[in-house]
Amino acid sequence: MLRNSNVFRRFLISYVVILIIPSIGGYMSYLTSISVTQSISIENSVTQLQKSQEILERRMAEVEGFTRQLAVNQELNVLMNERDDETNVYGIWRTMRNVLTFGQTNDFLQNYYIYLANYNLVLTPGSSYRPDHYYETFHYRDLSFAAWNKEILQKTHRSEIKPLSAFVNKGTDTSVITYMQSLPLDSFNGFSPAVAVVIIDEKIITSLLSGLTGRYGGWAHISDAEGNTIALQGSGEPAMSKLAADPDFDSMKVSQFYQDGLVITTRSGKNGWVYRAGIPRHALLENANRIKYVSWLITGGTLCIGLIVGLVLAYRNSAPINRMIGVMKEQFGKEATGEHNEFDFLSGNIANMITKNKLLETELHRQLPLVRDAFLKRLIAGEFESKDEIVSAALQADISLNKGAGYAGIIQINGYSGMDSVEILNELNASRLLLKQALAELGGNIPMTDMGSDKIVVLFFMESGAHSEHEQESITQIIGKLGQYVLSEYRITIQAGCGNFFAAVTEVSRSFEQAKQALEYAVHLNKKGVMWNHEVQNENTSYYYPLDTEQRLISTIRAGELEEARRMVGSIMMQNMDLRELSIEMKHQLVGELKGTFLKLLDQKAFMESPVFECVKKKVMDIGSAEPLETIQAEFNSIMEELCGFITHKKKDTHIRLVQQIKQYTSEMYMDPELTLYRVAEQVERPEKYISQLFKEVTGVNFSDYLVKVRMDQAVLLLQKSGYTVDEIAGRVGYNSSHSFRRAFKRLTGISPSTYRQSHGD
Repeated sequence: MLRNSNVFRRFLISYVVILIIPSIGGYMSYLTSISVTQSISIENSVTQLQKSQEILERRMAEVEGFTRQLAVNQELNVLMNERDDETNVYGIWRTMRNVLTFGQTNDFLQNYYIYLANYNLVLTPGSSYRPDHYYETFHYRDLSFAAWNKEILQKTHRSEIKPLSAFVNKGTDTSVITYMQSLPLDSFNGFSPAVAVVIIDEKIITSLLSGLTGRYGGWAHISDAEGNTIALQGSGEPAMSKLAADPDFDSMKVSQFYQDGLVITTRSGKNGWVYRAGIPRHALLENANRIKYVSWLITGGTLCIGLIVGLVLAYRNSAPINRMIGVMKEQFGKEATGEHNEFDFLSGNIANMITKNKLLETELHRQLPLVRDAFLKRLIAGEFESKDEIVSAALQADISLNKGAGYAGIIQINGYSGMDSVEILNELNASRLLLKQALAELGGNIPMTDMGSDKIVVLFFMESGAHSEHEQESITQIIGKLGQYVLSEYRITIQAGCGNFFAAVTEVSRSFEQAKQALEYAVHLNKKGVMWNHEVQNENTSYYYPLDTEQRLISTIRAGELEEARRMVGSIMMQNMDLRELSIEMKHQLVGELKGTFLKLLDQKAFMESPVFECVKKKVMDIGSAEPLETIQAEFNSIMEELCGFITHKKKDTHIRLVQQIKQYTSEMYMDPELTLYRVAEQVERPEKYISQLFKEVTGVNFSDYLVKVRMDQAVLLLQKSGYTVDEIAGRVGYNSSHSFRRAFKRLTGISPSTYRQSHGD
């Protein structure tokens, strides 16, 4: 299994390591952010408590300032100094009106009164009372009238604050602290003419701390220097007493975690009050917990996605390597030993292949001249059966044919005719080599090969691909310069003969035969330079139809190459109609030879079993020798068209059967994730590139697209008629990854598999 291979594990481990490294960095960053967030939350809470302390001290300072203003109030001083037998009603009214406005700017001064000892009267912003009457409406739960009268009204106070006490305000229970100041301010003899009392509701004080208790849901506690409670919210007195008595709690620390929350403590430098607030840990660290949750969520999701991507990439990257290792083990018959892993095995075999390839390349370069020479000898001898065979062989020999048209020529070294001693042969070898080097320098990369000991065959391929006198003049100049050069440099004299123009590489042998005739005629006349075939006076004693031309014509028709066959028949007719004047007997013999060629072709198995056999045979037999050659050529062209059409149709049927075989194999193996064009090529025993082009040509689509469609058609059936999940269906139609299956399904149908199943059900 691929997942159990070492290559897959190595890729997966490397991807996991890549994931772990940034995860560690992210974790460190996460811890830092949590710590910073926690510190900021604590610092903000401390700051908020300190601001509440500042506001409360400022309000208490305003209360103290209020009592000082009373001490200097003229109307109040007059009342304090009057005797009790003098009732100054107007003065009392004026005093009440003057002090009424103090409670309008400070909510701590909403409930206060002034006790006048000489009148035994309690003055409030709204009315005046006798002490017993006032006590009926406003009184402390823990003080009787006598105690209240003794401790509050009859006692001297100097900025004194009564701790938090239960209080009844017009029948409503509440808790208050009481600020008391005797008037005048220097009353120290145990008696004061007046007492200013400010009653501050606990709710007003705790509202200053609502930013902490309301936001975080904790508690707040304010106590005086002796530990008496001034204000308490969100908790009870027992809990505060327990906290103060706990040895694990350090009352001097500004902030500390105690049990399940944070306790913040500040102290007033003015009156010694202690401000303390408790904030639950989960509320304080709400932002930190949110960061923690989001960080873990993102990190976990990223790791999961990263692991999935790592699995996919490890599979994708290791699959070709494992296939390559499998192919190498199968081809070379070697197994990786325990001492070497797959990469060592693969690198070793690849290095061995590269070494062998270089040796083979070196050997091919060494053999290339021999391959070229053999190709040229087969080409001029007419041994190739088709144009495609010639082109393929030329590519192997690294010879450029240009457009496949040109001239064939033969160059002969003079002065060695009839001499065959060892010394002469060695000298001729050296002369041929010098002649080839000189020709390569003058004419460029011209294909040439030896012919006997004193001749060189040269093929001049033209880039234009058309016959022209300018090309003949260029060849004549090249050979002329060659003759002058070798004569002046090496004292070698040459003669040359060139054949007529060949329009296709299949006619090179004909041009070569013409060059032989031209050279023979040049030697006969002892003509220097170049003798062209058209300059030779041909003796028309026979027709032109060499055996090799007949064999190539048969091979061309069997291959179904109609245009090449027409051109070859046209060339034969041109040779006999334009370049020769055939007698009646020679014409009849030529037609008979051509008819015999076609009858030979029909006697082959490929045509004997065909439905066109009898019809074509009758057409061949009905061709008359007395008809003009143009008419005979047209009849042969018609016969070739019918035969090549049959071959083409037969090829098409073969192609269709091969494509059907590919489709059948695909329908049987589409569930295999390893099904590829390479596997199909192995099954039908054809080259991979060949069946790829053939399948596209016959069906109009690529094999890969066809395979996807087959798999999607099966997936549609399973979605409609089965209870399999989408992931199971992906595996059943040949996909290792359900994500790849979903993407392919949506690309082909436009909707996801789940949506398709739902819409089909609806």
